[in-house]
Amino acid sequence: MRRDCFPAYRSFFTVGWLCLLVACTAPIRPPAVTRSVPHDDLAEAKQLAQQAAGESGPERSALGWSRCAAAAYRAADTDDEIKGHEAVTLGTTCTDKLLDYLLSTEPQHWHSTTIDLAGAPLTVELRGISPSLSGPIRLTLADRVNLPRSMGPRFASPGFGVALVAASARCSDRPICKVYPVEGIFRPATAWIESGERGQLRLVVSDPLAHPIVVIGFHTYPLAMDISAPAAMLVESSRLNRLAVWNLLGGKQIELRQGVYLLQDYDPNKTPIVMVHGLGASPLIWARLTNQILGSPDLRARYQIWQVIYQTNAPELVDRLRVQQFLDNAWSQLDPDGRDAARHGMVFIGHSMGGVVARLLTADSGDVLWDAAITVPFDQVRGSERDRTLVHNVLDFKPYPGVGKAIFLASPHLGSPLSDDFIGRLARRIVTPHGPEPDALRRIVDANPSTVQSDLLMDYRKEGISSISTLSTNQPVSHAAQALMPAKGIRYYTIAGNLPGASVPGDGVVPLASAILAGAMSTIIVTSGHKVYNNDQAIAQVIKILREPPNGCSTVVPPATGQSSPDQQTSCIATQ
Repeated sequence: MRRDCFPAYRSFFTVGWLCLLVACTAPIRPPAVTRSVPHDDLAEAKQLAQQAAGESGPERSALGWSRCAAAAYRAADTDDEIKGHEAVTLGTTCTDKLLDYLLSTEPQHWHSTTIDLAGAPLTVELRGISPSLSGPIRLTLADRVNLPRSMGPRFASPGFGVALVAASARCSDRPICKVYPVEGIFRPATAWIESGERGQLRLVVSDPLAHPIVVIGFHTYPLAMDISAPAAMLVESSRLNRLAVWNLLGGKQIELRQGVYLLQDYDPNKTPIVMVHGLGASPLIWARLTNQILGSPDLRARYQIWQVIYQTNAPELVDRLRVQQFLDNAWSQLDPDGRDAARHGMVFIGHSMGGVVARLLTADSGDVLWDAAITVPFDQVRGSERDRTLVHNVLDFKPYPGVGKAIFLASPHLGSPLSDDFIGRLARRIVTPHGPEPDALRRIVDANPSTVQSDLLMDYRKEGISSISTLSTNQPVSHAAQALMPAKGIRYYTIAGNLPGASVPGDGVVPLASAILAGAMSTIIVTSGHKVYNNDQAIAQVIKILREPPNGCSTVVPPATGQSSPDQQTSCIATQ
């Protein structure tokens, strides 16, 4: 007790008596505690949204939307599931309106920085975006991107934030840049507003594939994403279809573009699906199938898509060599040590002549092609060392390492009669192949007329060497190549089109008898013309094949009808 509480030591002044009465007799109480009422961030967000909608100026309105999104972000940290969902919905709406303003004033040149928004700082943070994006990026609201009809349905999932497309020019400062499309890099992104310390506002842009959730306090929310929009922007910006047709007539732009291109960031643990287009076509034919694969979370988690661009005016064996070289070049950039798991179990998908090229990439030629072309051993062939080596590489090859499956769509494995009719004969006259391999073949034939098989020499002098001539059912070397099947252990599948009422069963270009291969794990015949790659039933079959376990069952539909019947055969073949 304090000393001034004892009256013996103090005079009896009034102050002393007051001290005695108050300090010595009153009970001791703790200091009063002010109880604060919990702040309702969700109610604040709703109020800010109303204020933002009523602002007269667009920039002031945008600031209001950013504050609304920040309050909704704080409100999402709740154990109340209903309020959490409401906060996410409101925050996404407010962020969308903010972005609508920001991207209308400056859609390009985004990078991590701080911008002024009606006198208030707004920090922009590019957090974990795709490393393929180079330099300042362009942002586009994903729901503003129109999908071409060729792509099929849009694959988008709701969630926290606003789905975007982040795009940039193709990089040029790293070797890996060569495996990205010339049109540029297009990747999914998601944006949201965070509330930082002292009420600071932060606009975050992230990659929803690499970072699919956002953590707010002790709660997690999946990010919104649009998988289809980036591919749609790539398709719309491409001129490949025009270049592919021009290539058949002698145009050289495709020659400058040919190679293997990745549509996603390289993943050392995902299986590549290598897509090979057909005659006079381009990778754009795969838009629908690509959209379906990327839009399926289970397939997206297992596979990465690689697409091939190649000159289709050259003989199919030359194309096989070129695609092999393109794959080798891609691997040298992506996995120079050859240790990645992605090298094992690759899937080839080829349409039309691309399916023939894919089959040859899985086969072992042995001496079959050399004997069909040349009557003497390699060391007795006259010509420059370079020409001799090129011809040898065209005619002598092994299966491409690491291939597990091959899917052939409407592929003329036994040739196409159209190459022999009037259109085919006309095409042989106007389709002129160019490049080192066809030129080397011509020089070797001219230098060795007595050692070239007589049938091949006659065909060469009459028809020339081109992709059209080698699709002929009677071309000697191509005829020999028809016997080359995928090597043991590589599972293969055929999908063919059949037009009702056709004089020859088939898709109008490739007869069923040429499109179907014995020993396939499965064969399915769909009602379709030659563009089987756009047929929903064919695409569903490809998706089914990609989802197969290591040991799959095959269903073979009799080629005579193309329909299911009691005679339908089912077999299970174990992977070897």
